[in-house]
Amino acid sequence: MGDIENPWHSRPIDVHRWSDHPEVAGLCDRIWDEYLPSDQTSGPKPKTAFRHQLRVLILDLYVAWLEDPELCIGVSMSSNYWDTSSRYNAIHISKKIIPIINALAEAGLIDLAKGSYSGPYARGNRTTRIRASEVLQGWFAEAAFQRDDVVRVAGEELIILRGEDDGLVEYEDTDETIRMREEVRRYNEVIGDAFIDIPVLDEPQVDDVATDHHHKRTRRIFSRSDWNLNGRFHGGWWQQINSDWRSRIFINDTPVVEVDFRSLHVSLLSLEAGVELTYDPYDIPEGLLPGVPAVLQRKLIKRLVLTAINAGAKDAAFRGVRDGFPTGHVGKTLTNDQLEVLLAAFLEKSPHLTELLFKDHGIRLMNLDGQITEWVHRHFCDQGVPVLSVHDSYLIDFTRVGELKRVMAEASEAVAGAALPTANQFFGLDEQDPTAEHVRDYVIWRQTPRSEGYLQRMAEHEQRTGRPVEPFDINQVRQ
Repeated sequence: MGDIENPWHSRPIDVHRWSDHPEVAGLCDRIWDEYLPSDQTSGPKPKTAFRHQLRVLILDLYVAWLEDPELCIGVSMSSNYWDTSSRYNAIHISKKIIPIINALAEAGLIDLAKGSYSGPYARGNRTTRIRASEVLQGWFAEAAFQRDDVVRVAGEELIILRGEDDGLVEYEDTDETIRMREEVRRYNEVIGDAFIDIPVLDEPQVDDVATDHHHKRTRRIFSRSDWNLNGRFHGGWWQQINSDWRSRIFINDTPVVEVDFRSLHVSLLSLEAGVELTYDPYDIPEGLLPGVPAVLQRKLIKRLVLTAINAGAKDAAFRGVRDGFPTGHVGKTLTNDQLEVLLAAFLEKSPHLTELLFKDHGIRLMNLDGQITEWVHRHFCDQGVPVLSVHDSYLIDFTRVGELKRVMAEASEAVAGAALPTANQFFGLDEQDPTAEHVRDYVIWRQTPRSEGYLQRMAEHEQRTGRPVEPFDINQVRQ
């Protein structure tokens, strides 16, 4: 058994993997027959056969190995954790997974680092970590099946309710949760049918983020056991890369434009205070901190204000600001007095927010921007048009930017009571005369080199979905 040197390099086990590929079934049967003791089949008959539970485990180990051979899977070894009736356990994995994991570790097929527990909420607490051993990795390397042969089971929960400790909370369905689930299911269907990729990438990865079609699934997550808190949409790989990389995304081989709400949470909180922002709240006089350039000062003020909206106390907010910057960054060394200077300048321009900061409003405002995003998703899903959401911004192909901005205005007015201001770096084709000179920029944009990997992924998408990728032809507009 190999040693797991960094058990924190991990992700939670995904119990919704499945494959009917005959090679997968054959490998799992081989492991069961050769390495699992006969007493593994004892006990009450489970909702999901023991062999099938092994298959789910092996498949998740396989997917983790493909992403990174050093990546571990976090798994609870407590019998109380495995609730076969949980809505978050669609395939009904039971506590029988625990002796299966132990047997695989004893057989040398997985590496295992036991979990640790130092008391409630201790930072050192973690679940047991496992990963495929060198032996199992060798079998994976020789296997005839591929990543696309591993799918997700039907009925996986898309509406997530988390508790105060961020754990999953069971709930009874209502008309509203049923409606929200259908909205997310429909959204996943639309983006699943779309080819969403970055043409310049030969391998579908940006830093440590996989940008392939396996990482598009979206869920909606609520917090603190309260349907009025959070409610944002999470999951798409585009949410995990920076704005520069997002600007290079193509949807159905057509470039995108990103449109964002300007100062969204400040605007929402201002509306609640009876003030509609008609100015840039972060446009503060330069030179508040000696030696800090204007661009960096703006970044520091924005980080401070957003942290103050989310925090429940000023001291916690100031610590949060510093903790958010890496070692060596000037933000890491800011004193409380310096932060007070920045805060005072911000409040001098927006005094109506003075009594609204440090009141833990952020998670409630996330619920509002989640409602706005749902509105935007619904509009474009009705047309079968993919739009990629990043909480307070949206990416859409450049032919529909004006339409997106109109929908964002409608959504914010319906949810918050006013059409909130938006911004985008590039014009959309539907915002300008398509025969104008600036359209030449889009012709150049369309000439972005396509890597061999991108072209291959596009061909595989067409084969997998049965849908041809039909990019917008701007030359037709210019004729």
